[in-house]
Amino acid sequence: MRYFIKLAYNGTHYHGWQYQPNASSVQETMSKAFSVLLNTEIILTGAGRTDTGVHAKEMYAHFDFDSSFDCQNLVHKLNSYLPKDIAVFSIIPVHDDAHTRFDALKRTYEYRINTFKDVFLQDLSWYFHQDLDLDLMNQAAKLLFNHTNFQCFSKVNTDVNTFDCTIFEAYWKRENNSLIFTISANRFLRNMVRAIVGTLVNVGLHKITLADFNEIIESKNRNNAGFSVPAHGLYLTEIEYNYITK
Repeated sequence: MRYFIKLAYNGTHYHGWQYQPNASSVQETMSKAFSVLLNTEIILTGAGRTDTGVHAKEMYAHFDFDSSFDCQNLVHKLNSYLPKDIAVFSIIPVHDDAHTRFDALKRTYEYRINTFKDVFLQDLSWYFHQDLDLDLMNQAAKLLFNHTNFQCFSKVNTDVNTFDCTIFEAYWKRENNSLIFTISANRFLRNMVRAIVGTLVNVGLHKITLADFNEIIESKNRNNAGFSVPAHGLYLTEIEYNYITK
C-alpha cells in the first residue's frame, strides 16, 4: 500500500530535503522516524528537493508499507517523536502508482523580504532595507508568462532533460514591513526561484530595465541573470495533485 505524507518544516538547521552523506536532511530525519515507529526500514520519496535553509509550509512525500495501521495515530506519534522543526499534518492512502514528484500538477513558492530589521525573523525572511520599485518588479514578473525556457535562472551543470517550465502566476505584494513574491509553475529548476527574485530585485533597484529583464531570459545564460537571494527567505507553500483534496 502506498501512502502520501503531508508535512511542513523549518529548514534552518537542515541541508535541504534530500539525503546528504555528511549532513542533516529532512528526508533522512523523517525516514528514521518512520522506520522506528513502524519497526521496519522506510525510505521516503519527496515531491522535490529544497536547498539548504529553505522552508516548506506544505511538502509531500510517499512511502510503501504492506501492513495496515491507524493513520491518525501514527501522525500523533510522529509529531511527538520528530524534532520541533518538522510537523506532519496527515498520512493519506493513495493508489499504488501515485508519485509525489511525478504526479504534482502545480507547485507554489513564496519569497519573503523583510524591510524592517526584526530579530524574530532573521532566519525566516531576508532583511533588505533598500527601497524597491514594487510596481516595476510586478511588470517584470508578468514578462515571465511570455517564456517557457528558464535556463538563465537555473543552477549550472544541473542534470535535467529540459529547461522548460510553465508559469501559472508570479506577483509581488506588500504586507506591512514584508514584501512577498509568489510564483507557481508545473515544475521548477534548481535555484530558479532565488535567481528570479535576485533579478527582479535588480529591476526594483533600477539597475536593469524591463527590456534587460526580457533579454536575460532570452539569453538562456545564468551569467546574465541576477544574484541568487539567500535561501532562508524561500518557502515551498503548496503542491497540487488531482487526487488529493485540500
